[in-house]
Amino acid sequence: MACVNPDGTLTKPGRRVLAAMLEPRRPEEVAAATDIALFRIRSILRELLEAGLVAEAGGLYSATATGRGKLEA
Repeated sequence: MACVNPDGTLTKPGRRVLAAMLEPRRPEEVAAATDIALFRIRSILRELLEAGLVAEAGGLYSATATGRGKLEA
């Protein structure tokens, strides 16, 4: 499930997951907040990490400044 379109915009699931990480959360918490299966959350997180939209520290994921900018766009 792609969460970033080729033009750099976010898909609906990508936007929902990123919005859920405005505060640091564990993947399980993101899954519960978005009602997206945990295995899909993990895939989306990998893609968001590679795109620089999310950062991870101590098992918690949060939106970066770049990620927050994508939500405002």
